[in-house]
This record gives sequence, structure tokens and C-alpha cells, in this order.
Amino acid sequence: MGTDLFVLDPDRPGPVVVLVHGAMDRGAGMAKVSRRLGDLAVIRYDRRGYGRSVPAGATDLDGHVEDLLRILDGRAGVVVGHSIGGLVGLAAAAVAPDEVRAAGAYEPPTPWAPWWPGTTPGSWAAAVDDPGEAAEGFLRHQIGDTRWERLPLTTRNARRAEGPALVAELRSAQAPPFDPAAVTVPVIVAHGSASIGRHKRAAAEVAATVPGARLSVIEGAGHGAPSSHPDDYAAFVRAVASAGGLTGPTEP
Repeated sequence: MGTDLFVLDPDRPGPVVVLVHGAMDRGAGMAKVSRRLGDLAVIRYDRRGYGRSVPAGATDLDGHVEDLLRILDGRAGVVVGHSIGGLVGLAAAAVAPDEVRAAGAYEPPTPWAPWWPGTTPGSWAAAVDDPGEAAEGFLRHQIGDTRWERLPLTTRNARRAEGPALVAELRSAQAPPFDPAAVTVPVIVAHGSASIGRHKRAAAEVAATVPGARLSVIEGAGHGAPSSHPDDYAAFVRAVASAGGLTGPTEP
């Protein structure tokens, strides 16, 4: 593919599904979901600047879309993204509908919306000058100060090294990364019933602006549904695959 991305690609027959992780995550964050989709050719990868793809450097959302299409390498499949990974999938669907036959987005953020709070961890991290500080502060908010400080120093340094990737994509997401009207493939947007208000509102608004998109709710889930509700998230992925014509009818 001509990149330094770490990609887990089964390269076998079967409907191709690419799972795209969110900010400060990696492909391993989708492992529970992937294990429940054994009949599909599930591709997981560390996005540029994260995990084992840190050597590839940081990029904006356009660069992440280019990476995703290189991973598909001309194959037709569906893409399901978590959080900002959902924006990557939707943007890829807008520019390459022959390859991205359907897209799923779980709680995609909309920081460009006038109502989006300027006090979110992502908004704060996008404005920080030191990328390492941005990464640390973002993760401290996610896992708590106590858990962060218990991490080995090598792990903390490795996570701080992902700061450039975090800052680059968050800053590029301050403007809409795709034109909703340009998305012509089936789309399912989802959120958790236990998620905070801005995640629910953003998901609903994205579903309302993309022509023909459906909104789905994972009961009891919050923003971390791939880890907390892997069975339900896998059902969501299957629904997207069905919408793209890759499998039989499935309801999320």
C-alpha cells in the first residue's frame, strides 16, 4: 500500500468490512467486535499516527480517507467507524462509492456545528500547543488521573507520542470533512442510549443531513460501545454490511 500503516487484513474471500477506530485508540480497540464477525473479512488497522502506525506520522482527515482507500485497494466493502473514525468512513463514502458500498458511524462528532461545546476534551486538545500535553490531557479525561498515573512510564510516553495525530485530526475536524449530499451509499448512524447529550445530538443531526441515512440506538451503551457492548456493536456492523448488499437482511 506504500504506507507505514499497521494493518490486520485477512485477505480472504468474504464480505469486506473495515473497522475504523476513534481518537487515541487503535485497531485493537475493535478486537472484541471483530471476534464476533468471523464470517466476514474484517480489516482492522492502527490509523496513521496511532499505535503501531506512529512511524507513519500525523495527518488530517483527508489523509485518513486516503489511507482507508489504500487499504481497500479497489475492493468493494463497507466501512464502520467509531467516533471520529465515523467521519473518516463517511468522507470515504462520499468520494469512493464504488468501493465503500455502505458506511456506519457510531457517535461521529460535529465540532464544526455552532452548538458544539468549546469545552469538550477534543476542543481543548485541538487548541493545545504541545501535542504531548494534548494527548495526556485527552486520555486523563477518558480514563481518569489515577489510572493514567498508574500506567508505566513507557506506556505514558508512547501515548504522548500519539499527540501529533490527535491534534492534526481534531483541528481538521473543525470544518465539515465531507458534503452530506455527496454521500449516495446507504448509511446507518448510531448512538448509545446512555451516551451524553452532544453525542446523541450529533449522531441524530448527521443522520438527518445524509440523504436516506438511518439512525439506530444501542441500548445501555455509552461512547465506548465497541468495548462495553461488542455484541450489539457487531450487530450494528452486520446491519451496515446488509445495507451495502454484502450480506442478508439484518436489523441493528
